[in-house]
Amino acid sequence: MNEAALTRLRTQIANLLGDLEAEDVRGQSGQATVELDQQAVGRLSRMDALQNQAMAKAGQSRREAQRRRLQAALSRMDEGEYGYCEDCGEDIALGRLEIDPAATRCVSCANG
Repeated sequence: MNEAALTRLRTQIANLLGDLEAEDVRGQSGQATVELDQQAVGRLSRMDALQNQAMAKAGQSRREAQRRRLQAALSRMDEGEYGYCEDCGEDIALGRLEIDPAATRCVSCANG
């Protein structure tokens, strides 16, 4: 992989990490503890709030997993191991990396 493509992918990863940070900020209010106040919130409204809280926490978990994948990709770049399939060792197609810069397997290995 040439240096220009690597720089472009590194920038893409940095942008994705920035987007994850912004989503974290927006999602924090949804993860707040749902207070039990029968006067202010009815039982069904509280159930909705609990469901929304669970969905916000699940979103946070997905963002954390994606963040780890992207940071691992940056580490592979620093070590000179980026762009190689972890199973067969062949190059991962640039198009695949442009779609998912954290990809660790080539299309053949990913398909089984």
